[in-house]
Amino acid sequence: MSLRELKKQQTRERIGDTAWRLFAERGFDRVTVVEVARAAQVSEATVFNYFPAKEDLFFSRFEAFGERLVEAVRTRPPGESVLSAFRRRLLRPEGLLAQMEAGDTEALQQLRTVNRLIADSPALRAREQRAHAACVDALAAALDDDVTARVTASALFGVHRALVDHVRHRVLTDDTPTALPAEVRRLATEAFALLENGMRDYGAVAASAAAESPEGR
Repeated sequence: MSLRELKKQQTRERIGDTAWRLFAERGFDRVTVVEVARAAQVSEATVFNYFPAKEDLFFSRFEAFGERLVEAVRTRPPGESVLSAFRRRLLRPEGLLAQMEAGDTEALQQLRTVNRLIADSPALRAREQRAHAACVDALAAALDDDVTARVTASALFGVHRALVDHVRHRVLTDDTPTALPAEVRRLATEAFALLENGMRDYGAVAASAAAESPEGR
């Protein structure tokens, strides 16, 4: 890496770290880009050169994970299914959940901070939804970009979305979610098994139960 590129990377990291500190202290919606620039000792224009939108200051660290999920499918080896490639990458132990399981006492607090900021900000929740939709589009395009591809992409990223929502609920409502990493793996395994089995029996009511219900009488 050239000296120029190194300096650019350091500037980007300084801006991002400064923004995160301010967001964590005051909330995303209460911090302006001007304040981030001032605290990072750069101009507002410099901030926007590295982060085109304020939400990028927050999500740049997370949206790359969705891209890695798409890439895992795109580069899967011959013979591996789309579902298997997506599941393999999603369940790879990494990030804050893996740090929690390894005994990192700060990881839970970081998870709470991230999810509290999103839950408290309509702008971040809207951006999160757009990022999810973009990932579905990218995965569908990486396949055949037809109806079947879009259904597949929506279903796979639906698992990811459901797990994100579950983690958010747990870390914001449970004081000691120590079993959360194992819980997420179990829920993911169950969800992927449902998709792998084609949902053929999902929601089916046994004949005996249907006969006993008011509608079946």
